[in-house]
Parts: sequence; structure tokens; C-alpha cells
Amino acid sequence: MSVTSGAPLKVLVLVKHVPDAQFDRHLTGSDHVIDRSESILSELDEYAIESALQLVEARGGVKAGHTVTALTMGPERASGAVKKSLQMGATDGVHINDPALAGSDAAVTSLVLASAVNHLGGFDVIITGMASTDGETSIVPAQVAERLGLPQLTMVSSLELGEDGVLTARRDSDTTSKTLQAAAPALVSVTDQGEEARYPNFKGIMGAKKKKTVSLSLSDLGLEASQVGFTGSWTKVDDASPRPPREAGTMITDSGNAGVELVDFLADKKLL
Repeated sequence: MSVTSGAPLKVLVLVKHVPDAQFDRHLTGSDHVIDRSESILSELDEYAIESALQLVEARGGVKAGHTVTALTMGPERASGAVKKSLQMGATDGVHINDPALAGSDAAVTSLVLASAVNHLGGFDVIITGMASTDGETSIVPAQVAERLGLPQLTMVSSLELGEDGVLTARRDSDTTSKTLQAAAPALVSVTDQGEEARYPNFKGIMGAKKKKTVSLSLSDLGLEASQVGFTGSWTKVDDASPRPPREAGTMITDSGNAGVELVDFLADKKLL
């Protein structure tokens, strides 16, 4: 294993192209899939990229031969997630792009990603965000770890890799912090409570154009179309309807007794 042998450290980051949160989200088509026409790299995945970059920089960075690979799956436009990762500092990218993937749920996504990890091979640490900002299930990291037979450190806010090849992470809750450890290779999901993700500068944006991105299909991964997409998914959306418009709130005009009216209102709602 490279983390203890002195060989270059290889870190893989799983990233996703998700609908931009500044726009309203809605489902489209008879299969009720999320409209992804206005999409960006998931904000939570930016923290995963940052965590990976910090791991390699602590050992001398890219100049010392260490690598950070960004991996995504999705249609052609999903390459935007890899592009942003490269601009932030990732060294190379991998895009799983196959029409049969359309409609894949979390279980199928974890199958495809785990198959890609096995196909690529040789990674010391796999890092993900705590969730995707579209599905927000938070289950894909654990599913990928289970499929790969790797130890998992989930929902962590800080991460370090010792010279002995042991990952040390901190998981924070509202009242406590826990220290977790696992020997690499391992999978780690990070929260948005760590250091702020770096913003691509001009040098990073220009440099990303020279970095290599590999495209993989289902056949490359040894998977059949029947195992993915709508057919292979464990779940499906049978029906969906738009969220009803928000009702107007109660207005209290201060005519000298607004305080009393507010107390009465809260008491009526059993909020006092």
C-alpha cells in the first residue's frame, strides 16, 4: 500500500453534477426524474475535493507525485462536475457516461461507482461528500464502502493520514466530538463543517484544460444495461405533483396592542 511504502498517494473523490440550488427544482417526464438542465458540482462535494487536496498537500502535493482523481457518473453535461474539480486542483478525472444509466437510484449508483473503483484500482483513500444536494439520501458512501469491502469513516469534519497509513477523523455532533480511525485503504465522507473549499483561480482554470479525463462505459465496467437505470433500480417514483403554493401568513398591525395579539396567536398555535 502506497501510504506506508513511500509510493505516491492516490486519492479518489466521488463527485456529482446536481441541479443548481438557486433555481426551483422540479421533476420532468413520465418517469418523474429531476430536471438537471441547470446543474453544477454539488457544493458538498467541494468539501470532499478540498479534503483530498489537503491530504496530498500534507505529503508534498502533486509535485511529489501524489494524485487526486475526480470520478462522476451521468450524461455528457455531468462532465461539468469533473471540470470544476480539476479547476480546484484535482489532477485527473473519470466520467462514467452511458445512456443506460438514466434513472439510476442510489443502490444502482453505488454499484456503478464501486465497479468503477475496482476497474481503476489502486486508490488509498476514497472521499465523498456527506450527501448529494439533490437526493440528500446520504447512503451512497456507505453502500460503496460495503460493495468494496472497505472500512468507512462517515460524516467527518476533519481528516488526517498518518505515516503509518492510519486515517484519523473527527465526527462532530451538537454536543460531542468523536475521534475515528481506520487503516487505509478506506472510504471517508466529509461534512461541510471542515475548512472552506478553495475557489478556482485563473491559474487553476487554465491548467484544468490540460488535465486528462477518461470516459468509461458500462461495458468497460463489466455491467449490463439491465443492472442499471430504471430497470436495475430498487426504487421508483410512481407519482408526483407540484408543491402547493405557500399560504400567506397572518399579519398583525400594531395599533397599541400588537404584543397581546402576538401572544394570543402563538398560544392558539400551541407555541407557548
